[in-house]
Amino acid sequence: MSFMKGLMRGAMAAAMITGGALAAQAQEVTLKLHQFLPPQANVPKLVLDVWADKVEADSDGRIKIDRFPAMALGGKPPELIDQVTDGVADIVWAVNGFTPGRFPRTEVFELPFMVSDARAASSAYWQMFETHMKDTDFRDVKVLGTWVHGPGMLHTKRPVEEPSDLNGMKIRGGSRMVNQLLELLGATPIGMPVTAIPEGLSKGVLDGTTIPWEVTGALKVPELVNNHTEFEGPAIYDLTFVMAMNKAKYESLPDDLKAVIDANSGLEFSIFAGGVMQDMDGPARQVAVDRGNNIITISAEDAKTWEALARPVYEQWIADVEGNGIDGQALIDEARSLMDAYDGQ
Repeated sequence: MSFMKGLMRGAMAAAMITGGALAAQAQEVTLKLHQFLPPQANVPKLVLDVWADKVEADSDGRIKIDRFPAMALGGKPPELIDQVTDGVADIVWAVNGFTPGRFPRTEVFELPFMVSDARAASSAYWQMFETHMKDTDFRDVKVLGTWVHGPGMLHTKRPVEEPSDLNGMKIRGGSRMVNQLLELLGATPIGMPVTAIPEGLSKGVLDGTTIPWEVTGALKVPELVNNHTEFEGPAIYDLTFVMAMNKAKYESLPDDLKAVIDANSGLEFSIFAGGVMQDMDGPARQVAVDRGNNIITISAEDAKTWEALARPVYEQWIADVEGNGIDGQALIDEARSLMDAYDGQ
């Protein structure tokens, strides 16, 4: 081997070693983000990926976030919170209602006819998380975001124009609050993960489902049912979400990387996430319109009949949480006040 060839080969080897060392230095942490929806759904695509990409960029590549959609790390959606608590996943996005009663204070935003605007409710939810939930409901995890979706509604095989139309219908509910409401309205509530809705509808296990417009596209719901019932004013129901990180993993980060996580989390991110979900209701609704599906809008006046029937859900919830030393009525009053005070930031 000539001297020059040896020098060039040595230089290339040194460059590879140096490059590898720099890459290792640049990418200090890899975090596993686990969630239950397919990657093309709105939340993974427009919220979680946006958040993860921003964290990676702001950390100059020192944080890498591996995304695992559709329960790719194993388990079922109700296990997500345990997975992040136990370190199976570093970060999860989950529906609080997957584990009924585990996060009782969040349920204030799941009461029927409580939420009108996802941004206002997500803002109130984060503020109440900091004052009431951080050291109680969510003491075992590092919470990154708290939000709700846009107005919940009914998607059914038969038209639903008044409460009696639900009699005997098998309807999938997303939380215990929704299931209580469905039962009061005469339906048979069916508990199942959102991802199981298409199969449930196609096989006749379900006559309908409760989900917001936003997720109907990913689940092909307008192709499986022809009727959609929405409400003017406050939504018939809403669900709360949490994006949470393993506490030990967060604490293991150097301070500058903790600062990157913190800067991309909290109130502003929660409002963004809830707002994105609500904004995607419109395009999804248009799909049903274009298909010629039957969209029924319950007027604010007619919704009062529904609200009266839903009142026992409030009474039951206040009694339930009182057993845990929680003043439910005070939480209701505070949530309403914070939502009313939201100024559209």
